[in-house]
Amino acid sequence: MTKFHNYEIKVEWTGNEGDGTLNYKSYNRNHKIGGSEKYEEIKGSSDPSFLGDKKRYNPEDLFVSSLSACHMLWYLHLCSMNKIVVTSYVDSATGIMEEGKNGSGRFVEVTLNPVITIENEDLKNKAIELHHEANKMCFIANSCNFKIDHKPIIKMK
Repeated sequence: MTKFHNYEIKVEWTGNEGDGTLNYKSYNRNHKIGGSEKYEEIKGSSDPSFLGDKKRYNPEDLFVSSLSACHMLWYLHLCSMNKIVVTSYVDSATGIMEEGKNGSGRFVEVTLNPVITIENEDLKNKAIELHHEANKMCFIANSCNFKIDHKPIIKMK
C-alpha cells in the first residue's frame, strides 16, 4: 500500500520597505520560514546575486542542506542497522546552480563531503559503501533530476 506524507510550512515575506514591489529595487527579499509546531524560525532572503541579504539563508542554501540532512539521516540509520557505531558526522555540502539566459535556473550538481568518525576500523569499507545505499533511500535525492555525488572521509575514533 502506498503511503502519502503531507508537509506544511509557512513562508512569510518580511521585506516590504514601504512601497511593496513598486519596482525590482524597492523591496528586500527577506522572509521567515517556520511551521505551526516548530520552535525556531529560519530567517531567509534571496541569494546576494539577486539582491538578497548574505547573512540570511536563501532557498538554494536550504535545498543543499535538505539533501545533506536527508542523506545523513538515512546514513546514520543504515549504520545503526549494520552495527557501525558513528560518533561524529559533519558534511560540508556544495551545490552548483546554472542560471539560464532568461534568469531561470536549475541545480546541475550537488556534492556531499561528509567526514564521519566510526569506532571499528574493520567496518570502514562497509561505512563507505552505505553512502550509496543512503543515496538510494533519501527522499530528497530521489526527487532530483541530477546526480548527487558523495566524497566521504571515514576516520577512526
